[in-house]
Amino acid sequence: MSGHPRKGRPVAFAPITPEPQKPDPVLGLKFTIEARHGGTVLVDMAALDPRPLAIAFAGALRRSAALGGPIGAASVIKQYVQVYRHFFAWLGDGAPGVTGVNDLRAVHIDGFASALEQRGMGAIHRHISVGKIVNTLRAIEADRPDRIAPDLHERLRYTLATSAGRSTPRDAYSPFVARALRDAARTDVEAMFRRLGADDRTDEGDPVIARARADVEAIIARQGFIVADHPALKSLYFMRMRRGLPISTLIDDLHGRHHPLARDLPALLVLLTLDTGLEPECLKTLTTDCLTNPHAGTVELRYLKRRACGAEHKSMRVRDGGGGTPGGLIRRLIEVTAIARKHLNDDRLWVYHNAGGLRVGIRHPTERIDAWVAQHAIVDDDGEPLHLLLSRLRKTHKALWYTKTEGHMTRFAVGHSREVAARHYADLPSLRPVHETAVADAFRAAVAAAMPTVLPPTAEQTLREAPEQAAPLMPPDTVGPLLDGEQDVWLAACAGFHNSPFAEAGSPCAQPFWGCLDCPNAVITVRKLPAILAFLAFVEEQRLSLPATDWAAKFGRVHARITAQVLPAFSDAVITDARRQMEGERLYLPPEVRA
Repeated sequence: MSGHPRKGRPVAFAPITPEPQKPDPVLGLKFTIEARHGGTVLVDMAALDPRPLAIAFAGALRRSAALGGPIGAASVIKQYVQVYRHFFAWLGDGAPGVTGVNDLRAVHIDGFASALEQRGMGAIHRHISVGKIVNTLRAIEADRPDRIAPDLHERLRYTLATSAGRSTPRDAYSPFVARALRDAARTDVEAMFRRLGADDRTDEGDPVIARARADVEAIIARQGFIVADHPALKSLYFMRMRRGLPISTLIDDLHGRHHPLARDLPALLVLLTLDTGLEPECLKTLTTDCLTNPHAGTVELRYLKRRACGAEHKSMRVRDGGGGTPGGLIRRLIEVTAIARKHLNDDRLWVYHNAGGLRVGIRHPTERIDAWVAQHAIVDDDGEPLHLLLSRLRKTHKALWYTKTEGHMTRFAVGHSREVAARHYADLPSLRPVHETAVADAFRAAVAAAMPTVLPPTAEQTLREAPEQAAPLMPPDTVGPLLDGEQDVWLAACAGFHNSPFAEAGSPCAQPFWGCLDCPNAVITVRKLPAILAFLAFVEEQRLSLPATDWAAKFGRVHARITAQVLPAFSDAVITDARRQMEGERLYLPPEVRA
């Protein structure tokens, strides 16, 4: 062995093939975002110019929509992209020198806001749109503070210099419209439940068609659905066509006995919104575990309110029982969608068949709702075809609840502060009649507080036996003379003729004789009923000779006092005797009544 190193071959390495670089999903300006609520959103910002600014906005949007970011709903992401398009279009016309974030200044934010105003955009909508641009630039600044000019930094402290103003609350539907919607929805929901699991009645006893249908049903049961070009379905289709059996809705008819259909959604949404008052977006988030803690005919309904940052998970108690209650309806819906959810491995409530497969979640139901309203020919209060907004159904539920609670704000404001309940749900045009009635009732109560004391025979006897009960109206020693007629005026006995609420103390009462009906000094007993009935007959006669407004002004209140407050205190037998006495005697009618 020599001392020289052994000559070997050079080491050879396999050639390195560089991995193809994956394009940055943001740099491409066309990417997807997995929203926390609402599914996947395809964002397309490729047409926005200038491109460097678009890239910065795209990155900010992705970071804001990430876990923990302020944007969680798919619908909100789409709104941001739409506002970006308007902003970039304005930059192209109003600020062509802007090429990147570094070029943006406060004047560009204000200019965009002014342009929106000139287009006729309302203050609230304008505030929301500019707010999305401001929020995006704040996200860019948080990531790269050096890219934001000093004056723009100061401008990002606020959205608009002017207030967005107070929004006008969307009005509720009238009870007439609400009833029509509820009746139509309930009819369709009941028909849906009858349809699920029902037998096909259109085979007309043909065993061949029955076997073909059974094969298709078996596939649906096994797979959840069947596609239109499946041989078994095509065979059944042509068999029915040759025999003149219905085929136009065959796919829906087959799947509709196993699952709810997309066409069932409007009725379910309308009925649940009217019965619970939940916002449509909250209804869409319901899951199969949304019902809990049943008690005394109610159950707790848990739901997600995405806008309530930090308090998204909420609950309310709703009626629970049969299918006519919200709890019962949701239980039945959970039951009939169980098979579909098993196929989809999903716990969301809204599972149904549509367009050749099983679907989960509700997206853009507007067209289906319009078709459903047209199908039932539902009209508004003016007789025109109704344009149904699900958000107004929430207001409708609140209006009906407000009516039931008679405007008692503590009972009405369930799930809201009293301020929010009063501003957004009690201050509705449709509730003005309720408010007016409440005011009228208050006035009536105020008038009633000054009404006379009405003593039916039993109460009169009790007062004679225990005169001390008359305090503080009168001293006990004056009760006897009062009840015995010693202090009678025409329609009542007077406990304070020289202490009238309508005159100075010590002066005699100057009211017309029917003023007794509005006086707390007056005491009406059975003895005064004939005179009261005679006066009532005279008042009603005056309807024939006086204009309605004049009659109401002169006699309307006393007529209501007699018929609604005085006479109901006496039994029918007592009133019959008093009327017989009135008719048997010619009772004196004071002359001032005819003045």
